[in-house]
Amino acid sequence: MSRTAAVGEQKAHASQKAWPDWFENDPRWQLAQRVSATQPFVRSRLLSKFLLYVVAETLVDRTSEISEHQIGVQVFDRPASYRSVEDNIVRTYARQLRRRLTDYFVGEGASESLHIDVPVGGYIPVFVPAAAAKAGQPMFAAPITLPSPAPLIDAQPASVVHAGIRRRRLLPLLIGAAVVAYSVVLVSLANLIETRLQAKRSAPPVTSEAMVPLWIALFGGAANCYIVPADAGFNLLEDLSHRPMPLAAYVNGGYLNLSLPQMDEHSANDLRGQHFTSFVDLQTVTALARLPEFNPHRVILRFPRDLQLDDLKSANAIILGSMSSNPWASIAESNANFRIVNGASMRDATILNLKPQPGEASSYASQWNQPAHETYAVIAFLPNLSGNGHLLLVQGLDVAGTQAAAEMLFHPSAISSVLQRATRPDGSLRSFEILLRTSSIESRSTSAQILGTRIY
Repeated sequence: MSRTAAVGEQKAHASQKAWPDWFENDPRWQLAQRVSATQPFVRSRLLSKFLLYVVAETLVDRTSEISEHQIGVQVFDRPASYRSVEDNIVRTYARQLRRRLTDYFVGEGASESLHIDVPVGGYIPVFVPAAAAKAGQPMFAAPITLPSPAPLIDAQPASVVHAGIRRRRLLPLLIGAAVVAYSVVLVSLANLIETRLQAKRSAPPVTSEAMVPLWIALFGGAANCYIVPADAGFNLLEDLSHRPMPLAAYVNGGYLNLSLPQMDEHSANDLRGQHFTSFVDLQTVTALARLPEFNPHRVILRFPRDLQLDDLKSANAIILGSMSSNPWASIAESNANFRIVNGASMRDATILNLKPQPGEASSYASQWNQPAHETYAVIAFLPNLSGNGHLLLVQGLDVAGTQAAAEMLFHPSAISSVLQRATRPDGSLRSFEILLRTSSIESRSTSAQILGTRIY
């Protein structure tokens, strides 16, 4: 869609909302129209609607209507009875809105004479001259004289001024809260979140409209979300001892007693006691931490050896790696169609297709002993153990398979249609499974395609 066409579409949208005619002569409304016509906003109808709603309510001096609950009702079509403490869609989109506004005024809108900001701690937009914004001055409303017949809005509304004051007062509290939040995760996750903040200005969007329901389901709401990377050390223990270990034995520390006669005691103890994971999983956690929907206050990075069964009854979880490197992956597979099972050898893992559909095979195996070969992976979004949360499984028959599945989540053109079909009219997401095939060259994924899907 061209920018001209996008502006025309936004004007049509504005007229449908019956906003005053004088809006067209207001520089602030014109600016909001230009911003909402850019590609990042055009791709997200709800984000564009969010921006135009809060700007319009501010221009007609209805800032009292700009509350989290009212935005949920007016922008996201939530019922009047919905509770924002249980549904944080507004907070999630507000973070994305702030990010995309920053990106616009740093990039495409760098020549704009006026900037829009939505200070943290509220949803009331403020307007500031570009020079003041670049100097880092507080974001108070910019006095603007409007042409007749539009009303003159020279004074700063008290609610807008207070929003700016709240922002300055909240900064120490927000910094302190961030420190507390990061303390509940491993140090590596804190560093990854910091990397996300540093990359915001230069990195392209890593999410899409089709993926938003998935990330909101995992990171939204009041429940915690555990990110559980693979236990690479455990995988090596299994390989060296030639003894696959089920989840129950893993939870009970059975890997501590595996005999490794071919290794010296020091190296064996390192494998038994230290936490090792793969670089692919590190990349995946980095990408998750950069998502606009990512909520550091609700995310806990938990090594598989430290996870408890009860954690998966009361929270959401993202489980990376198959059962041979992350035994927790097996806990959700009892209800799955595509299941990874180990064979007689640790290298004989297979994906079983319990109910093949036309054109599908009943099983898929990797030719792991070839430098270049086909391998397979599964992305599964399933209920947690109590049915009150969600599990996202990202697992492959080998490292290349897991890498391909993870990359699909952050470059989702191939799976967007699946996510769209799985999204209910109210925005919630049905359970689904996706079977992938990829080419592996020296354990690196080169391409991937969907072989089968299930939506429940």
